[in-house]
Amino acid sequence: MSIYDTLARLGITLPPVAIPAAAYVPFVQTGNLVFLSGHIAKKDGKPWVGQLGKNMATEEGKAAARAIAIDLMGTLHAAVGDLNRVKRIVKLMSLVNSTGDFTEQHLVTNGASELFGEVFGDKGAHARSAFGVAQIPMGACVEIELIAELA
Repeated sequence: MSIYDTLARLGITLPPVAIPAAAYVPFVQTGNLVFLSGHIAKKDGKPWVGQLGKNMATEEGKAAARAIAIDLMGTLHAAVGDLNRVKRIVKLMSLVNSTGDFTEQHLVTNGASELFGEVFGDKGAHARSAFGVAQIPMGACVEIELIAELA
């Protein structure tokens, strides 16, 4: 089954690449690796603002991370032309805007990790880091970057 068949079955439409908000490019390919810049959580096309442990619960943060995974796949599609070329999702780095006593960054990040597993199967299993940070640009609740390997 193609990646696009899986996305259709899940009711996911890939968005276009977002215009960078600062002095960077959305992706860089070197050899068989593609590095995607950090994508912030968006809701209704605007930054999904909030802080975990203050005014957002873990489940809402997880939904935000899932939304980022969809945006990342849209950028990855634009970078490589065909998601079926992805040999492996290598690594995610997740930044979670959270209070000092919030300790469920890993559960928030599962929103993205679980979707990559669902879409890419075994090729979606990846290494990962999840950090709690004091703030993310535009007040977004989560930001995630990705590294993928191409066949």
